[in-house]
Amino acid sequence: MGRKVRWTVEDPCARSDSELIAQSLRGKGSAFGTLVLRYQTVAIGVAYRICGDAALAEDVAQDAFLRIWDRLSTFRLGGNFRGWLSRIVANLTIDALRRQKPTVALAEIPVPSPNPGPEAVALQRERAEAVRAAIMKLPVHTRAALVLREYEGLSYREVADVLDIPLGTVKSRLNDARRRLQAELRSYVDQEE
Repeated sequence: MGRKVRWTVEDPCARSDSELIAQSLRGKGSAFGTLVLRYQTVAIGVAYRICGDAALAEDVAQDAFLRIWDRLSTFRLGGNFRGWLSRIVANLTIDALRRQKPTVALAEIPVPSPNPGPEAVALQRERAEAVRAAIMKLPVHTRAALVLREYEGLSYREVADVLDIPLGTVKSRLNDARRRLQAELRSYVDQEE
């Protein structure tokens, strides 16, 4: 009979990223599995907010973790793993968008609200869709900066590091994104008032 293989994954909060990376480098696959569990939602979220396509976002996240596994030895222990992951995901997403025809297949993201009525739910969905559509109209590099800053909560310096661009370029792209979004959503906001 075949030998049974048991895969184990630890509590994702049990150890630091640096400890998990060090153990992964020593060949402990479950440590890398724990990193994947800890950050898969982050990876998919960054990719999705840049590309707007759930299937592509999942593919990019998977590719990102494969790339990270291949290049794990280049990571500086004690560094910002989330930032490194976000940089890889953002770059892979931008590359994937360059290779394909531009399409927008946005899935509904539920907006949590305590016991909303049907009208409130419809209004929330309408607002969320208007914002998503406006974000998807942004140029991809501008969109990437906006997603990393506003959705992922990275600082301006971290966005600059992730996208490998000067700090001034980050500020310029974010200013451009905000200006375009304000213009795009102005008529929508005026209708609600």
